[in-house]
Amino acid sequence: METNWQKKYLQKETPWDKGEPAPGLVDWLKKSTLDTKARILVPGCGCGHDANAWAQADFETTGLDLSTLALESARKRYEAQSGLAFFTSDFLTESPDQPFDLVFEHTLYCAIDPGRRDEYANALNRWLKPGGHFLAIHFVFPITEAGPPFGADLDEIINRFSPEFELLDQWDPRNFEGRDGEEKMFLWRKKEA
Repeated sequence: METNWQKKYLQKETPWDKGEPAPGLVDWLKKSTLDTKARILVPGCGCGHDANAWAQADFETTGLDLSTLALESARKRYEAQSGLAFFTSDFLTESPDQPFDLVFEHTLYCAIDPGRRDEYANALNRWLKPGGHFLAIHFVFPITEAGPPFGADLDEIINRFSPEFELLDQWDPRNFEGRDGEEKMFLWRKKEA
């Protein structure tokens, strides 16, 4: 059964929204050597905190989400930030006019029913240009039937993306309180065609 994200935001059932960007992303942006001309996509951006962190680091950034309520909140809070735009879009089923240089995600993969994760990997290929990067913070704990979050284990994540992506690095990021040992951060590069 698909999650009704609009309803979650309407009822304020959003424990994943911490009101600030992911600590692991903040740390990565401080040391990143990524060219600021890179176009960034943040699917499942929710209220826009991670997308705003990218834009504040001078990257042209697009945030996508299924919930119009989440995006209204994102626009209200971050509308003054230049280089930042938010759109209602289904990352799994839609395609970009022009692929992005980097896709960043945090809590999207774990929010998708595990039966649809191949769709996620296929979508990533559509949204990311060859040679582009995929930076992700994934929950790493056993897959559960009840979710979200549904969880994932390290082998499942690596096996899912390895056919089309080269794993450049993985590490334990700094995380929000209460998530110790539950998150891994990955940097992948999409293989050239």
